[in-house]
Amino acid sequence: MESTPAPPLLTPHKMGQFDLSHRVVLAPLTRQRSYGNVPQPHAGVYYAQRATKGGLLIAEATGVSDTAQGYKDAPGVWTEEQIDAWKPVVDAVHAKGALFFCQIWHAGRVSNYKLQPNGQAPISSTDKQMSADGRLEEFSPPRRLTKDEIPNVVDDFRKAARNAITAGLTGVEIHGAYSYIIDQFLKDSANDRTDEYGGSRENRCRFALEVVDAVVGEVGGHRVGIRLSPFTDYMDCHDSDPQALALHLVNKLNDYGILYCHMIEPRMAHVDGRRQVPHRLLPFREAFNGTFIANGGYDREEGNKVVGEGYTDLVAYGRPFLANPDLPRRFELNAPLNDYDRMAFYTSDPVMGYTDYPFLD
Repeated sequence: MESTPAPPLLTPHKMGQFDLSHRVVLAPLTRQRSYGNVPQPHAGVYYAQRATKGGLLIAEATGVSDTAQGYKDAPGVWTEEQIDAWKPVVDAVHAKGALFFCQIWHAGRVSNYKLQPNGQAPISSTDKQMSADGRLEEFSPPRRLTKDEIPNVVDDFRKAARNAITAGLTGVEIHGAYSYIIDQFLKDSANDRTDEYGGSRENRCRFALEVVDAVVGEVGGHRVGIRLSPFTDYMDCHDSDPQALALHLVNKLNDYGILYCHMIEPRMAHVDGRRQVPHRLLPFREAFNGTFIANGGYDREEGNKVVGEGYTDLVAYGRPFLANPDLPRRFELNAPLNDYDRMAFYTSDPVMGYTDYPFLD
């Protein structure tokens, strides 16, 4: 009797020197449970629950410095205390045989005085303040980085990458998406600079590529990924020609030999009452030399489709993986999924909405 072939999401993939047993990736998800910016033991439970042998987990956005914070109780990786706190979390994941990447992040102007050292202004590519748009967060007017200060921020990313590897993480993902500091330099709605970091597409990509260069020089391209969201219009951060911007950047990334590129689909459309993924990342997937990860509204059916067609190598899942710690197993069996509790995404409770979602068995 012939065995049924595995669905595309459950097939192996060679990612650089790493052997993945399946293509279901835990997307980086801000959970705000690292009290005082220090990872806690409950993070070890949370990530280990979602770890599988040969699986890839990407940790939540992790600050590279004391100026990087944009959310209360987000983890950091710039102090010895933080490095030491990450170690048992990493050990718990590696004990399950999974790969664990740390997303290194700087919020830039998506912050406020209360989260900044000495109550100072958040730093950014610009001094333009974001509009509130009815959001609950309070954003303070940012301070435009001088050209002479930019290398210090680049160096913060470099040191954070080294610290993550010291803590035992497999690699790092540079957070270049979702309106944070790298995105603030990339996109022309937020970058109004007139020096060599602003204006042309090449100039607006300069900061991102300097960060990539520094991180690759520190830990090796085989340990480095990047996350980008060219089509995202969020926190007053959007671009007039996102396709051209992203294609230019992705082609430049090939010069650094990084391991993977993780990109966010444009917003889903609703067609005939059903959500549909736009599938507009193909030009970047074709341009990038390494492993490509797509993210953005995928379910099991859509994920199998895009992997099977070669549109992407891997698919990152956020909310479904948050609510289903055994998501790869459920996809394998086509089992029903737990619903997520949106109200518990960002609570500080160490269990509720964090480690209490049930497994199949």
